[in-house]
Amino acid sequence: MRKGLLAFLLITLIALTACGNNNAGDNAQGSNGGTNTGANGGTNAGNAEPVKLVVGATAVPHAEILNFIKPKLAEEGVELEVKEFTDYVQPNVQVFEKQLDANFFQHLPYLEDMNKSKGMDLVQVVGVHIEPFGAYSKKITKVDELKEGAKVSIPNDATNAGRALALLEKNGLLKLKEGVGVAATVKDIVENPKKLEIKELEAAMLPRVLDEMDLSMINTNYALEAGLDPTKDALFIEGSDSPYVNILVSRPDNKDSEAMQKLAKALTTPEVKKFIEDKYKGAVVAAF
Repeated sequence: MRKGLLAFLLITLIALTACGNNNAGDNAQGSNGGTNTGANGGTNAGNAEPVKLVVGATAVPHAEILNFIKPKLAEEGVELEVKEFTDYVQPNVQVFEKQLDANFFQHLPYLEDMNKSKGMDLVQVVGVHIEPFGAYSKKITKVDELKEGAKVSIPNDATNAGRALALLEKNGLLKLKEGVGVAATVKDIVENPKKLEIKELEAAMLPRVLDEMDLSMINTNYALEAGLDPTKDALFIEGSDSPYVNILVSRPDNKDSEAMQKLAKALTTPEVKKFIEDKYKGAVVAAF
């Protein structure tokens, strides 16, 4: 019996030693290998990976504004990647197809027309600025100098074409069918006393063909890219009361995400307003 008792005690001692080692290992993992939580029970922010947002934009002023707020967003845990485009179609297509998280280049009438024509459901997140639309020429210095049969180029997308025609009407160069306003097309021209030859071209092309035209109706972002100063070089231009506010656009599934809302807030701060005022000197006007 004495031998049996000794054997039993030896087995018990070995088992207790093994348990003690396992507990030590567990304690070590709890100190070093587990997830650290803060006072509110959340994961330690210092270990969190930044959330990345990829935003499509035309170069001026949209990409410039986005790049200006990059450092602020980085401080808030949002890594902003700006992808530049030279057209008005792909930024929307790529947001819809989830190749981009958002885009920043367009106004609401353009977005609504794109959604309708392409079967998309993109949404506005926030309005940021207005780019007054203007008329430019390298052949004349005032509207009265336009000759009969002059070539006038306008954007070929529905919303900006109507916007250009409405501005031409406002400055006495033609008359549109009553009530059409910015929804006008060239078919709505009812009076054209100078017999202007209206040429519809892709918006990005307008500054490039300025030498070939007598007058070009150019979106401000493309005018700025081409080195034109809308406040000095435009023969006439929209007022600051233009309804065409440029907006941040995303999808319904990510519109309200924390990162997207941080981006929206960063785009509408007093610092951004001052940046717009200082850099563009009236060619771009903050809308907030």
